[in-house]
Amino acid sequence: MGQLKGGEGTSEEVPGVVRPISVKLVVEVLRGIAQVDFMPSAVCGLFFVAALFAAGWQYGLYGLLGSAVSTAVAHGLGLRRDTVEAGLAGYNGCLVALACAVFLGPGHPATVVVAVLGAAVAVVVAAGVGTLLAGRELPALTAPFCLVATAVTVAAPGFRRLWPTGAGPAALPVPAAGGTALSWEQLWHGFFANIGQIFFMPQWYVGLLFLAGLFAASRLAGAVACGGSAVGLLTAWAFGAPAEAVGQGLLGYSGVLVALALCGVFVAADGWSAAYAVLGAAAATVLTPALGAVTAPFGGHAFTWPFVLTTLLFLAAVPAVPRLRRA
Repeated sequence: MGQLKGGEGTSEEVPGVVRPISVKLVVEVLRGIAQVDFMPSAVCGLFFVAALFAAGWQYGLYGLLGSAVSTAVAHGLGLRRDTVEAGLAGYNGCLVALACAVFLGPGHPATVVVAVLGAAVAVVVAAGVGTLLAGRELPALTAPFCLVATAVTVAAPGFRRLWPTGAGPAALPVPAAGGTALSWEQLWHGFFANIGQIFFMPQWYVGLLFLAGLFAASRLAGAVACGGSAVGLLTAWAFGAPAEAVGQGLLGYSGVLVALALCGVFVAADGWSAAYAVLGAAAATVLTPALGAVTAPFGGHAFTWPFVLTTLLFLAAVPAVPRLRRA
């Protein structure tokens, strides 16, 4: 999300070998899916696609569709070739399409249409957000996805074909309910679900496949993702989050992304950045229910806003922290 390098073991180009256009597009689409977790690796993308299909064949197709549409639109608009080849044009579209499938229902024809439209618009939004942030040397991250997905889910009840149910999404924020004592099953389920929920998937085995993809692309990224998930779990438990929500990964997913961003992706990996990432992951975990409460009248979808806001603020502070250096 926002850079061309994703860590060790991610380079898949063979000098002197020119891939056919169709193969190049497949690689770019897979990298687009992998870039959700900052990895410009088609191998990582294959693991991620397998994870989505493990959650449900429709989710696998929507993820591929979103990345493919965004990648094709980026080519059509003539965006920088190195950016598109690294998969940076596809990850927002992948997430937009998945959000449409999860929150609007994957089986409706209108969902497919809005997923395609949203993935295409996400490319333009990403270019705009990237231009606005470029002067401060900050990445767009998943802000384009959040903007498009928020607009779609807020607008959906106004369209009968997008919102076939008669029930409205509006609700008032309510205090957390349920027990806070984590069982062993909820603990280890939550550890993997934190990683899966980045793609809206709460199943532990899906999160395990995503984690395997991260390790396949970069051992550092895999280890940092594990640390971010653990911090999210510990923070949520320490503040008394409902055990069921913790076990489903509903609070810790942004912490995983924040940890990756602040230790190895945008900030050089060392002991100080690891501590910085821990602080950021904890902050994002606390921010997640806050944004859920703010968006409650519109469905309560925080998406990855906690990750975006936390990471941008922490990255903006890096120049003022002598012990940290940008990657």
